[in-house]
Amino acid sequence: MYSLNEFLGGVTSTLRTFRLRDLIDILVISFAFYELFLFARKSRAGQLVRGLVFMLVCFALAYLLELRTVRWLLNNFLQVAFIAAVVLFQPELRRALERLGQSANWASKFFSFRRADPSLRAVWQSAVVAICDAAEQLSDTNTGALMVLERNNNLEEIIRTGTPLSANVIPEMLGTIFYEGTPLHDGAVIIRDGRIVAAGCVLPLSNNLEMGKDMGTRHRAGLGMSENSDAIVVVVSEETGIISLAKNGVLIRRLDRQNLFNLLQEEIIPPEPAEESKAAGLARLLERNRKQKDKPKGGARHDTQKT
Repeated sequence: MYSLNEFLGGVTSTLRTFRLRDLIDILVISFAFYELFLFARKSRAGQLVRGLVFMLVCFALAYLLELRTVRWLLNNFLQVAFIAAVVLFQPELRRALERLGQSANWASKFFSFRRADPSLRAVWQSAVVAICDAAEQLSDTNTGALMVLERNNNLEEIIRTGTPLSANVIPEMLGTIFYEGTPLHDGAVIIRDGRIVAAGCVLPLSNNLEMGKDMGTRHRAGLGMSENSDAIVVVVSEETGIISLAKNGVLIRRLDRQNLFNLLQEEIIPPEPAEESKAAGLARLLERNRKQKDKPKGGARHDTQKT
């Protein structure tokens, strides 16, 4: 009973000194462990993480059961476990750090003061229509295609692996690039600011073990590109003609032209500038008020003529 009172007293004293920063500390650690578990589940490092967890459990049991030899071995092993984890998880850690360093979404919101180019919205709208038309045509002929649409992350390293181009995005150009007889048909097309900047590019392959067996290297490359950047990747299967879209490590399959257009319009086309939207809204409001004012006058004039 004394130990229970002592425990309750400790809990009460802890709650009295509990502050907002303690809550933030708990939330940060919880989020870190959650992301670690997701990382272990989605990558090939999952087996290694489970092995390390098993060794930690064995160390705890050896400590409780006072197995001195086992505890000595595990204690020496855990001293170098951090270095071993860095060596074992080197590809995954490098990918995660590259993605963290390339992602400038949060920084652009605070430090970017450049105004969006109004013409970029129209260019992307035309490019999205051309991409959807080309994807539909390539799907009908079972022609494989891989189109990467750059967003915030810079894809200059990927562009260097291919052939530089500078061309408008039109269905005829995309159909020519991915035609089986051309030298660039096996690689990916990179589209930046609504224009084709490179073709025949080599993309990083995904290590996702949950991919279906009916998906080949083209799908794995598209998924890997979406895992390593915030780019949107459109994939057309050469075997089945199925249109897919990869975004943030997720592959959305069996899209038709309209569904693909809706997704690209939502993800790629820049939002309408605030000034233009406000001006359009103000113009609509003034027009509505003018019509409401003119309507009673017309009715009164009509009644006077009747009498």
